[in-house]
Amino acid sequence: MVIKEARFVTSASDRKGFVVPDKPLIAVCGKSNVGKSSFINMLAGRAKLARTSAEPGRTRLVNYFDFGEFLLADLPGYGYARVPKGEKLRWAKLLDDFFACGAVAHVFALADIRHEPTADDKTMIEFLYGTRTPFTVIATKADKLAKTRVKDAARRVAAAFRTGEGNVIAVSSLTKRGREEVLAAVEGICERFREAPEEEAEEEELG
Repeated sequence: MVIKEARFVTSASDRKGFVVPDKPLIAVCGKSNVGKSSFINMLAGRAKLARTSAEPGRTRLVNYFDFGEFLLADLPGYGYARVPKGEKLRWAKLLDDFFACGAVAHVFALADIRHEPTADDKTMIEFLYGTRTPFTVIATKADKLAKTRVKDAARRVAAAFRTGEGNVIAVSSLTKRGREEVLAAVEGICERFREAPEEEAEEEELG
């Protein structure tokens, strides 16, 4: 897949502002300091599409970006200790409402490849399992490790999340490592989305 254009669409602070697209909706989630904005910019091939900040926890809305063949939703980061409890609860409700809409085709769940996934990371993955939401783990900041250590680190992330090693993609926004693998995953997501209406139509005919 080639990303020809990517642009910011809108932000939503509650379910009234959620976008229900006619194309695949891919959500990006992860801790506040895991590098979500950098990942989105790497995917887009643009340096400043998503805003990066030196202070974690700044993304407090669902931010939508149009990538042409799919729509991407940047979800509020979780797990930042300095955020007030009331704000954390508001974010949690926002995420619950977002997934309850049923429009999400796939989730890219980001985790720092250098560290053991946190309790919040594992809770997010359990939520995705519980709601049967398809996901791929994006192991960020791979450039911070020696190349010989990346594979073993990605394997540990897979084990922590109880998913297959093939469902973990090690990436680096600095070196662009993993970008092609992520784009290949996106292409598969888009293909399945296009095939879904045909399968539903066939089921109706058989029924």
